Parts: sequence; C-alpha cells; structure tokens
Amino acid sequence: MSYSQVAFKQQSSNARSRGFSSCSVGGGFGPRGGTTLGSRSVINLGGNKKLSISAGSTRGIGRYGGGAGAFFTGSGPQDGGNMNFPVCPPGGIQQVTIDQKLLQPLNVDIDPTIQKVKTEEREQIKTLNNKFATFIDKVRFLEQQNKVLDTKWRLLQEIKVSTKSTNLEPLYEAYINNLQRVLDNLINEKARLDSELKNMQVLVEENKKKFEDEINKRTKAENDFVVLKKDVDTVYMAKIDLETKVFSLTEEIAFIRALYDAELSEVQGHATDTSVVLSIDNNRELKMDDIIGEVRQQYEMIAQRSKAEAEGVFKNKIEAFQKEVANYGTNISNIKLEISDLNRKIQVLKVEIENVKKQIEAMQKSIAEAEQKGEAALKDAKTKLDNLEKALQKAKEDLARQMKDYQELMSVKLALDVEIATYRNLLEGEEARYPVEAIKTSPVYEKRNGKIYRIGKP
Repeated sequence: MSYSQVAFKQQSSNARSRGFSSCSVGGGFGPRGGTTLGSRSVINLGGNKKLSISAGSTRGIGRYGGGAGAFFTGSGPQDGGNMNFPVCPPGGIQQVTIDQKLLQPLNVDIDPTIQKVKTEEREQIKTLNNKFATFIDKVRFLEQQNKVLDTKWRLLQEIKVSTKSTNLEPLYEAYINNLQRVLDNLINEKARLDSELKNMQVLVEENKKKFEDEINKRTKAENDFVVLKKDVDTVYMAKIDLETKVFSLTEEIAFIRALYDAELSEVQGHATDTSVVLSIDNNRELKMDDIIGEVRQQYEMIAQRSKAEAEGVFKNKIEAFQKEVANYGTNISNIKLEISDLNRKIQVLKVEIENVKKQIEAMQKSIAEAEQKGEAALKDAKTKLDNLEKALQKAKEDLARQMKDYQELMSVKLALDVEIATYRNLLEGEEARYPVEAIKTSPVYEKRNGKIYRIGKP
C-alpha cells in the first residue's frame, strides 16, 4: 500500500465523518501520482445503497468509479478486472496486517520541482476530495428532499388535488345543506309559532277585554245593588214609620173613642141625674126628653160622622200604606231575584275568568317553551353552521397551503434536477478530459482504533 493510498484513505475517513461509509469514497494513486475524476460517481444518486468510489491505474491516472447504489469497479486489460465486483467481502471486514515498510516513502532521485508539483497535486486532490464529499453530502440531502417531494407528489396525485377539489368538500356541502334544511325548518317552525303566538295574544286580548267588560258589569251590578239596597232600606224604614203611625193613630182613635164614650156616658149621667125646676108664668111645659133626645141624636150624628170620617181617613191611609208596602215587597222580590241572578252570573264569570287565566298561563308557558326551544335550536344551528364554515375555511386554507407547498416543492425539484444535470455535465466533462487506457481495482482500507483494515479485495 503506497503513501498516496493511505492519504486517500484519510480523505475517505473525512468523508465518512460527514455521513458516508468507508465504502462510499475511495481513491488510488499510481506510481506517478496522477489522478482524475470520473463522471460515473453521480450517475445514480437516488438509491438508498452506498455510493462507492475507487480508483487505480498502472499508468498513474486515478479514476473514480461508481454505480447505482452498489459498489463496483472495473479494471483494464492488464488486471483482468470484472464489473460489478463487490468491494466488501462476504464475511464482512477482515483485519489485515500491513508492512510498515510499505508506508515509508521511496527514495527516488527525482527533480524537486516534480515533487513539489506532486505535493500540490495531492493537496489539490485533498481539496477536491473534501469538495466532492461535501457535494456528495449535498446530493444525498437533495435526494432525500427529492424523495420527500416525490412522496408528497404521489399523495397529492392520489387525493387529486392538482385538478380536482378535495373529496371532503361534497361531505361538507351535504352536511351544510342538511343543516341549512334544518335551519329552514326551524325558521318555518318559528314563523308558525310566531303566528300562533300572535293569535294567542289576540285571543288573550279578547278574553282580557271580555274579562274587563264582565268586571265593569259586575261593578255596575254591585253599584245598582247598593242603590237598590238603599232604596229597599228607605222603603223599609218608610214602612216601619207608616206602621208606627198606623199603630199610634189606632191607639189615638181608641183613646178618642174611649174618651167620647166616657164623655157621652158622663153627659147622659148628668142628664139623668139633673132635676130642673122651672117656674113659668105661663102654663107651658118644657119637654126635656125631646131636647135631650135631639141633643143626643146630634151628638151621635156628630160622633158617627167623625168616626166615619176618621175611619175612612185611616182606612184610606192604611190601604195606601198597604199598596205601597205591596209594591215595595214586589220590588224587593224583584231586586232579590235580580241580585241572585247577578250573584249567579258573577260566580259563572269568576269560574270563566279562572279558566281563562289558567288557559293564558298554559299558553304563556307553551309559548315560552316554544321560544326557548326555537332559540336553542336556532343557536345550535348557527353554532354548527359557524363550525362548518370555519372547518370549510380551514380546509380551503389547508388546500391552498398544500398547493403552495406543492408549487414550492415542484420548484425545488426542478432546481434540483437542473443542479444534478449541471453536476453530471461537469463530471462527464472531467472524465472526458482524462482518458483512461487501463484501470485496475485498488483495495480500500479503513483506519479504526489505530489499526488499518482492508474492506475490499485488490
């Protein structure tokens, strides 16, 4: 193993520290130390397998060789190499011993200028290896991004977001239409309940007016009852007064009659007990019996006339009082009948008023419940509609964001394709600049834990 191979192995270790395995980067130097870059190192950059680089030449021209995800090398006619030759042995990496003498530089008398040129070429190769490793790292990253973009592109193609709308939109539209129908039904129900509410309010107003009319009638009947009661009381008091007067007049008549009888008996007694002695010069007699009889007749006539007049007067007054009492009794009976009718009507109206009040309370409760249900249903429908609108808006925003991401990813993919094509053209140009006559495979070594291991066959 030459010094140039060990130096390139160190560059392979640097490349591995950037994320590549020891089988990914390798290089060889011929006896003259000449190197070249091959275009096949980036022919296939999209696989998950390792990218291998190996070079060697009997004529001092290095070459990088690579394949699509597998390590393979080719050799010239002098080595009898074969393509698709695996670098790693089937048994894995085997420990090898290295002769330290091989690591010592050869003492060859050459021109110092040539040695300086070779040193510069080695430094240039190291720089190119570093750049190439950085390039490979970037290519791997771009490949990963390309895979992500391809995955997203396939997903977008599966859901057909490029030309068609998302499949969730018909579901959302159907759900929104269903909610719209429910909202329309609720609006119609609310309109019907509003009309029923208006009718009930009209009915309540009518019942209220009837109730007020009945209350006014009742108040008027009570006022009439009070007036009639006052009239009845007045008539009753007048009747009591008249009865008192009749009683007093009857007593007065009895007293006068008794007085008249007493006076008459006294006059008769005086007339019978009195003896009159008259002395008349002429011989005519005084007929006292006739005189007394006449006087008695006159008094009796006067008494009978007075009695008849008093009895007639009292009889007329009594008949008038009796007629008035009868009239007042009839009026009182009629008033009592009217009062009983009014009381009966008042009771009926009270019952009707209570029923109407109960109906009004029940209607108000039903109206309040209907309003609450309608408001709750309308609020729920509005909330669901708002949620659906928000979800639809969010879905549209997600769709727009996905479309934007897709456009950005397509732009990045296009840029990556252009960059990869550019690097491919550059590498192919470098390969064309250094024609190779014979290539042989150089073993690839790896330094691990202070020891050097060979990971490929020569």
